[in-house]
This record gives sequence, structure tokens and C-alpha cells, in this order.
Amino acid sequence: MSIKRRLTLIILSTVILTCFLAFSKGYRESMSQAELLLDNELQTIAHVLIEQPIHSDKPVLRSDLTRLLFQIWQDNNLLSASKSLAELAQKPRLNGFSVENLAGQRMRVFRLTMQTKQVLVAEPLSKRYELSETMILSAMTPLLWSVPLLAVLISLFVKQGLRPLTRLSTLLKTRQANDFTAINWQVSEYEIKPVISRLNDLFKRVESAYLRERFFASDAAHELRTPLSSLKINVHNLRAQGDGCLELDAMAQGIDKLSNIVEQMLILGRTYPEQWQAQFSPISVLEVSQQVVAQLYERLDAKQHMISIEGDDYVINGDQFTLATLFSNLLSNAIKYTPSGGNIVIRLSNQQGAYGWQIDDSGPGIDDAHKARIFNRFYRVGGDKHPSGEQGAGLGMAIVEHIVTIYDASISLADSELGGLQVRVEFMQGAESE
Repeated sequence: MSIKRRLTLIILSTVILTCFLAFSKGYRESMSQAELLLDNELQTIAHVLIEQPIHSDKPVLRSDLTRLLFQIWQDNNLLSASKSLAELAQKPRLNGFSVENLAGQRMRVFRLTMQTKQVLVAEPLSKRYELSETMILSAMTPLLWSVPLLAVLISLFVKQGLRPLTRLSTLLKTRQANDFTAINWQVSEYEIKPVISRLNDLFKRVESAYLRERFFASDAAHELRTPLSSLKINVHNLRAQGDGCLELDAMAQGIDKLSNIVEQMLILGRTYPEQWQAQFSPISVLEVSQQVVAQLYERLDAKQHMISIEGDDYVINGDQFTLATLFSNLLSNAIKYTPSGGNIVIRLSNQQGAYGWQIDDSGPGIDDAHKARIFNRFYRVGGDKHPSGEQGAGLGMAIVEHIVTIYDASISLADSELGGLQVRVEFMQGAESE
């Protein structure tokens, strides 16, 4: 839920609750005031009636045209009355107010006695409540109707108040991932100033850490290439002069492994999205796949692997180096872990704008527990004691993940129909679709 909606609901709920409490209190007080006014009305009418001269031997009956009923007695004789109370016998009662059952209704009754004359004035409680509630609701109804208008006004005011925060959110959302420049925005709001200040400080520290992480591995690897090359040449010369010393053979294998790690680190340092996306151009995926197979053909032939490329060619916007590195690392892993005489199949597919590149092998595959960690740097299934006995740096799949990010693609691992691992890369953009 957005802050705007939450604030609007909180403020509106508070206003509605306050209005409800005020309405309840106002209703009770209004009813009390209405009761007092109506009682005063009964008293006034009683005084008016008791002062009216009436001389008659027979009771004068009045139709019940109003909400008030009355009786006028003198010397225990009924002089005048409403029809509803004509048959009601007078009972001695004290002067004042009471609630009684008269003529089949609950009534508010007032009795007044003056010398030998007595007046009874009664009003049905139902009519009294109806009149009071009508008056109160007519006064409260405009307040109830104003709640929707109040909700709209609150929403507009909250939106206006949160505009600086919304602007800051939009500014951060549209920033590139590698843009660490300070936010150059002068604001007058006291609450936003420290936020922008802290963000600018954070951008500086993140940029410093980002540059250190970005260039450290590639710089270190670059510095190691020269001494490794020199060491490799010296070992080669010693092996050529000697009698095949086992220590020199082990040293040569270690140097080859270290050289491979250095080369992978250099590639990893080069595969950052912002460096490549601006250089994209239409490129044939089938052509790159064939070139990668040709480059690794000696390794395929050495292990007597059967390899095939299936599917139709398609074109995507990409870069030759990154795409070749992606396919080469995946094919190299398939060659490395597929036993001699195994099968490797590369499949190209184009379905509804989704461009797929998939490789299957007949190797041992990977357990589900290891699939989630395979993209971690320097992680190898089984470590250096992998059953295949193949050497590796554990950087190949990390490089693959970097390149997949460059292309805004997706990568998935599954069990292959050939018995080994299936790796599928989905490119969601292509030159043809554009």
C-alpha cells in the first residue's frame, strides 16, 4: 500500500470516528434538549387550557387532530377532552410529569391543578421521538453528506504534501544502476533535506566500493599474467632439459590451472552490462554457435563426443565477444563433464518472440541442491574432487550469469533427456522482432 493511500485512510478514518463520536454526543444532547423543549410546551399548553372558561353540563369532545391529547376537569367533572381520552376516568395524581399508558399508547403526561380545576396534557412518546429525531437528523445530514467531499479533499492535500517524496521516488526509479552522481535538488521541506543528504553520502561510498570491486579482480589478474607466462616458459625449458620430473609436471599443471583462473577473472571483469549494451548490433546466433563449436572441436574430438546443432537460425541484438563467451563456457562445461563417447545437443528455438539457446549433455548432471549455488564465484560441484577429474576455476557459470544479465535474458537448469544437464537461455529481444 502506498504512503498516500495509507495516510488518506488513517486521516479519513480518524475524521469519521471523530464525527461519529461527535454525532453520538450531539444526538444525546439534542434529544435531551428536545425533551426539555417539549416538556415546556406541555406546561405552556396546560396553563393555557386551565385558564380557559368552560361551562357545560356535558363534556365537550375534541377530535385528535394534533399530536397532543388533553382532559379538563372541574370538581371531578370532565368539562372537555380529546376523543381518545373521553372515556378515561380521572385518577387523583400529583401535579407534574410522568410516563403512563393512556389510550393504548405510552405517553408523556403533565398534570396541573389550580383550585378546583385540573388539566391533563399528554403526548405520545412515539410522536415525540419521531419529531425529535427528524429535527436532529435534518441538522446532522449535511455533516454526513460532507464525508465523501472531505475524503476527496484529504486525498488531494495528502498528495500535495507527499509531492516532494513522490518526485524523489521517480528520480531514483529512472536512474541507471551505475549512476552514482549526487542528487542536485534544492528542497525547502525540512523532512526531505536529510534524506537527500544521506542518499548523496551513500552514493559516494557505494561508488567507491563499486569501483574497487569492479577493477580489483581484473587489475590483479592482469598483473599476474606476465609472471605466470615467465614461470610457464621456465618450467617448459626445465622439462625439455630434464628427464620428465614428476614435480615439474605437477608444477606445469598448477601453472595451467592458475593461468586459466587469471583468464577467467579478466573475462569476468569485462562482462558488465553498461560496457556492452551500447555496442549491440544484429548478430546471428547460429553463426556464433558454429564458431564456438569449431574453436572447441579439438576437445570434442579428444573425448569422441557426438555434437549436433538443431533448430533454425535467428538474429538478436548482441555482441560477438559476450555471446561467444556465453556459448563457449556452457559448451566447455558440457565437454568437461560429459564422459568420453557422450552426446551433446545444441538447440535453437524461436517461439512467439522468445529466442532460446539450449544445450543438453549425457553427463552425470547436477543435483537440485547444487543448482542454486552453481552461479556463485569459485564454486564447483564436488570442489577439486569432482568425479570427472577435470580442473576448473569455478568462474565459468558466474561469467555466464553476468552475460545473461547484459542481455536481459533468463537462464534455467533442468535434467536433460540425454541423462545429464540441460541449460536453457531465453533471449526476450531480437532484431527480427523489432
